[in-house]
Amino acid sequence: MLEQTTNFFRKAFFALFCAVLCTLSVMAQSVERRGRITDAATGQALQGVTVSVKGSRVTTQTAGDGSFTIDAPQGAVLVFTSVGYAVREVTVGAGNTVDVALDASDNVLDELVVVGYGSQRRSDITGSVASVPKERLSKLPVNNVLQAIQGAVANVNINQTSSIPGDVPSTQVRGLNSMSAGTGPYIVVDGIPLTRTDGSINDINPNDIESVEILKDPSAVAIYGVNGSNGVILITTKRGTSGIPQIRYSGYAGVEEPARMLDPVSPEELLKRYAEYARITNTTLFNGGPVRNEYEWDNYQNGVTTDWLDAVMQTGTIQNHNVGLSGGSENAKYYVSVDYFGQKGIVKGFDYKRYSFRANTDFDPTKYLTVGTSAFVAAHDRDGGRANLTQALAMSPYARMYNEDGSLTQFPMYSEQLWANPLLHTTTNPERREFNVSLNGYAEMNFGNIWQPLEGLKFRLNGGYSYIPRRTNEYHGLSVYNFNGWGRIYNAESQTYTLENILTYEKTIGRHRFDFTGLYAARSKYWQQSEAIGEMFPNDVLEWGNLGAASNQRVTAGADLYRSLSQMARINYGYDSRYMLTFTVRRDGASVFAKNNKYGVFPSVAAAWNIHNESFMAGTKNVIDNLKLRVSYGVSGNEAIGVYQTLSLMNSNSLAMGGLSNAALRYRTLMGNDDLRWEKTAGFNTGVDFGLWGNRVSGTVEFYRTNTQDMLLRQRLPQLTGFADVWANLGKVANTGVDVTLNTRNIVKENFSWSTAIVFSHNKNKIVDIYGDGRDDLGNRWFIGHPVGVIYDYTKVGIWQEDEIAAGVNKGWDEQAEAGAVKLADLNGDGVINDGDRRILGQTAPKWNGGLTNTFTYKNLSLNIFIQTVQGALRNNPQIGGAADELGRRSAPAELGYWTPENRSNEWRSLSNRSNIYGYGFPQSASFTRLKDVTLSYTLPSPIASKIGLGAVTLYASGRNLYTWTGWLGWDPEARDIPRGHTQDNVGDNTNYPMVRNYVFGLNVTF
Repeated sequence: MLEQTTNFFRKAFFALFCAVLCTLSVMAQSVERRGRITDAATGQALQGVTVSVKGSRVTTQTAGDGSFTIDAPQGAVLVFTSVGYAVREVTVGAGNTVDVALDASDNVLDELVVVGYGSQRRSDITGSVASVPKERLSKLPVNNVLQAIQGAVANVNINQTSSIPGDVPSTQVRGLNSMSAGTGPYIVVDGIPLTRTDGSINDINPNDIESVEILKDPSAVAIYGVNGSNGVILITTKRGTSGIPQIRYSGYAGVEEPARMLDPVSPEELLKRYAEYARITNTTLFNGGPVRNEYEWDNYQNGVTTDWLDAVMQTGTIQNHNVGLSGGSENAKYYVSVDYFGQKGIVKGFDYKRYSFRANTDFDPTKYLTVGTSAFVAAHDRDGGRANLTQALAMSPYARMYNEDGSLTQFPMYSEQLWANPLLHTTTNPERREFNVSLNGYAEMNFGNIWQPLEGLKFRLNGGYSYIPRRTNEYHGLSVYNFNGWGRIYNAESQTYTLENILTYEKTIGRHRFDFTGLYAARSKYWQQSEAIGEMFPNDVLEWGNLGAASNQRVTAGADLYRSLSQMARINYGYDSRYMLTFTVRRDGASVFAKNNKYGVFPSVAAAWNIHNESFMAGTKNVIDNLKLRVSYGVSGNEAIGVYQTLSLMNSNSLAMGGLSNAALRYRTLMGNDDLRWEKTAGFNTGVDFGLWGNRVSGTVEFYRTNTQDMLLRQRLPQLTGFADVWANLGKVANTGVDVTLNTRNIVKENFSWSTAIVFSHNKNKIVDIYGDGRDDLGNRWFIGHPVGVIYDYTKVGIWQEDEIAAGVNKGWDEQAEAGAVKLADLNGDGVINDGDRRILGQTAPKWNGGLTNTFTYKNLSLNIFIQTVQGALRNNPQIGGAADELGRRSAPAELGYWTPENRSNEWRSLSNRSNIYGYGFPQSASFTRLKDVTLSYTLPSPIASKIGLGAVTLYASGRNLYTWTGWLGWDPEARDIPRGHTQDNVGDNTNYPMVRNYVFGLNVTF
């Protein structure tokens, strides 16, 4: 027995010794191989090509100049794969250099696309999944990825309503599916939801993003159930690859200016306005004129003028610096990056800084287990007092900026007190800070590597935790003419936990391919906030740092808890790469709903037919490379309400009884509803994917229709109930539309290429029902048969002229009309202008939009030109409207004219405060075509880069929002424009900010 045991250990030791010796021999033979990958037709370097050692887990990717480095022994087979190119295998010889030219592939459909809880080959996708072009994700000076997507994906409408540094654009996918709920898409980053954690797309550094997919149709989004009714954006960040460590630096710096300058009237023209206003109102000017106000007199006498827009505006700057480190071994890979983004706004005080850190890791501790992280930290800083652009545009050039003691005047046009000094709040020092700490991880077991019969069976556990605190501290004292002092400290935080159990199984039997995905997930979000306000301070020394010194103090606090539970199953079936079916069902439960309807079920079905793989298409192979028909139908949901909204809650109050103050409870005005159900959106989608002539022409055409019912609306209640309103399931909304994407490779030569990408989308939104009685809701401007957002107003037909008033033309039409007033159509013919003459004039959402991208490449030089267009939108124009009596009391844009008895304008009204007594909103077309961005880049040839010790070097210059063609009078048809506020602080209009144009120079380097 002892001898047998000894022999066993002797043999085991010998086997182990041989294995170690063999391994060391292989390691000794593995040497560093370098090379460069190019396009066989054009000779252009290919970035992002995956290079792997066949039969191992050793992989890497090519840099911007097509270069790569990998460890491989002589005789090993290197496999080169890239989207749009045929796979190529090369046996490593004795040399250390491996240069490879890849041929364009006729089968781009083998590309893997992220579809939610996994990925699929593009040829097997049955739903509507759009991939954002990778060139949009680099070489663009953007703060968040949505700005790069804008206009580049069909029927993804991204509206940059604010260019304030750090603001996030609004996004809609295929129209408005709700009348009261949020309409933004659901954003998922590396499998963990970002939406509904209080996180922002600004938290995700664009330099860290590898790919972006957008799920649009009901079949694609149904896998996210209640979260998918407004589309889903899936973001995948970069991960490490095996090989020697690579350091990448990406940075740019540039300047910003207004994309369009809204110049005010000249001093001479303003004096004419003052004179005309004095004539109309029969008032006298200060000291007999020509200025209107006391504080203007001295400057006028001395010939001193101030350019107030120049006083509040400045040349903005923008910069970004990112350093990434990636690499790893066969069993451990990492990607780490640090990033700084800084922006000094074009309006003083609008500054923004972001600091971020990301660590993505993947480890294979055993052959059947993989674990990893996708963790990041982001810090946002928006500190500083801000100037007010709206107030600056209203200032007279003769207005007084400073008092004799050097302090800013409160009202520069005193005795006019409608407009405060636009620089007042630059003297304050508010803090606006926000953080996002997200620690996400996963563990995946491959049961096939444990027991061969279980091949294809995997279990993945995703865990996510996000902690998002934010705070705002501010103080207003003597510098803003608050003589009592007012301070505020606001703190809020949310903590979100996500846990997902995902089971997948893949099996191929002959020509049949199956895969199953099962999900069981739970999520919890806890939110709390506290606010302390103090008034009447003894001095301004400590500002908000000592609220306890205030004589009057108020403290409020609140908290809530949200929980959800979800189950999902998806089955994909494919036969012979010709016929594909997808069945999905998801069940979601959320704490926001009452006990009778906690859960909702959301099913979907989709089918696809790869027609080009049929035998009868064999004769078209030289022409048709891809022809696929897709059809899908599904249901998704929307929570639409906040926590505790289905409950009848009570407020506490103090009640005087018996000479004492007693606590009393009373119901809130919102009545509970135990039977409230989910909003549900059912939709149909059909699409055709095609590729022609070696994929020289390729694209997608899709038609869709969605119907949302059981919408969540607050219904008014009779007063006798004791409640004001209740959440109820009412109303229906429908959307129909078309998406078109077309890509062409117009010229493909050895040293020159020209490609074009076109996207077009049209969406028609319609309210089908509101309250079930077939009646419109005039107060909310909701009209059955029309879009959710409309302009409902009078019809302007001109300006009343003096001879018309003298001839009595206005009699039996508009008895109150006077010369210079807006002439409105009496549409109902009742002889008066009233609400019966209002009509729907247009919709606020665009009827269609599109994008055109042309890319020209000559050797290592590339030029990319992108044009965006938005058509069919109508908006009320506050610059033209304004307050009825303000035009003669303030400066205004030079483009804005006015009626006088001499010029007899039929477009512009007079300066009289009775020139628009009916409150006409002056709607204008908000359509525009914009030269969105132009980028010129140059990649340093690999031999030159190698000589200076670099792996890849790309330099580029880029300009954004370079020119806009539009008839809109204002800063920009997209930009937010809030009329003057009616408080001293003018908080609302302080968020107005022009669209910006920027020019940057950038550098991407791989070491």
